Amino acid sequence: MDNKTPSGRLPARQKYAFGIGAIGKDAICNLVGAFLMLYFTDTLGLSGTFVGILFFAARIWDAINDPVMGMVVDNTRTKYGKFRIWLVIGTLVNSVFFILLFTTCGIQNKTTLMIYAAVMYILYGMSYTIMDVPYWSWLPNLSSDPHERESISVIPRIFASLGGFTICTFGLYAIDFFNRMTGDTSLPQKQADGSVLYISETGFTYFAVAIVVLFIVCIGITVCTVKEKSTLGAASSHTSLKEAFSIIVRNDQLVAFIGLLLAFNLCTQILKGFAVYYFKEVCHQATLYSIFGFAIIFEMLGLFFFPIIAHRMERQKVYLLACGLPILGLVLLCAAGYVMPTSYIAVVVCCAFTFFGSGLSLGTTTCCMADVIDYGEVKFGKRNESVTCSAQTFLMKAAMAVAGLLTGLGLDIVGYDAELAKQGIEQAAGTIFGIRILMFVIPIVLAVISYLIYKTQYKLKGQRLVDLTREVNELHAKQDSAV
Repeated sequence: MDNKTPSGRLPARQKYAFGIGAIGKDAICNLVGAFLMLYFTDTLGLSGTFVGILFFAARIWDAINDPVMGMVVDNTRTKYGKFRIWLVIGTLVNSVFFILLFTTCGIQNKTTLMIYAAVMYILYGMSYTIMDVPYWSWLPNLSSDPHERESISVIPRIFASLGGFTICTFGLYAIDFFNRMTGDTSLPQKQADGSVLYISETGFTYFAVAIVVLFIVCIGITVCTVKEKSTLGAASSHTSLKEAFSIIVRNDQLVAFIGLLLAFNLCTQILKGFAVYYFKEVCHQATLYSIFGFAIIFEMLGLFFFPIIAHRMERQKVYLLACGLPILGLVLLCAAGYVMPTSYIAVVVCCAFTFFGSGLSLGTTTCCMADVIDYGEVKFGKRNESVTCSAQTFLMKAAMAVAGLLTGLGLDIVGYDAELAKQGIEQAAGTIFGIRILMFVIPIVLAVISYLIYKTQYKLKGQRLVDLTREVNELHAKQDSAV
């Protein structure tokens, strides 16, 4: 099946159907990224250090697991293509482990609970890979034109931001709602305004089930609408596990891309990891986290305007904005925490800069991923979309893991006491200062590092990108004429 219209462009219906799949996918991802640490520490009572080490250890396994999944997808030969079949399998399997991750199945023993949490988290990560790698691997194959890629690439990113926006904005309210609905008021958290927020296990479980329904529906729209060519008649050359790792290591532009993307992902994930604790303990208003989540709408705006900005400005300047705006936003948010710590308007304004920059970064790096795949094809003679995209999947989870490790260890190091939080008692002055440092200083440093890598090490921009596009199109023309 051919994706293209007679004009050679991807039909709008398929563009948006593909993007819709990212809503549920990123709703799943954001509940884990934004609330799993809180669930483990404050709801289940597990130590921050244990959770941080668990997050980090699971990503060590992903360093092997993700390229393996990329290799499997690249070697898949079916009449349905090589992406959609794994997208369906991964979605269904991940849905099961996602729900199990947010329920203890009645386990009371702390040691058994730690083992259960570790196993479910690792299985969740593995099954997420089964779905995530083919999804993003499919994207570069929707078009080979750089300008159309810029317009296509922002669509799934906007929908992904919508999923994250929904979870981060309404997550605490949804968890509280489900707890009140079921009568589970076992874990109240007092707020500065005297209100009470319930974060019991039942609320997390019900919310996870609701997200899974959304997840399956969204992916169902993608796989039923977007066309994919059969891979039964494709070349029989297979990628071995050794080749999969070699592809990642030998592609110098992929290595540079990994560096800049990892640094920026760490910036945003560490920010999101500490935000709920910052607003809850430093500002004494946990509901500000929902305003923080609402500000993700500016990330969608950044993605929406990315094609326009990228058309008028060279990519290096776009990425300078992408990294500079979050730095400005974080500096302002830090200052606001001293002057007006409970101001909703201040949080929205400060986060507008941060998330608009994040949107520009997502747009830029999504296009870079497709360019890196083209570069690898020209340099090594094999396209290997899924193996290359598996590096992106690993980076996203690696950033979440390192952020989780730093959050867990950092909270213990600065002396965070979950029992004080439950009673509405203020944390020690040193703890509050430590949370401020972890929330702002480290993300700012990482944003600077990301831009410096893009500027000095990443070469696929300007005239070099124009030449690469010409080379890959000539290569494809030769391949088509030889068939």
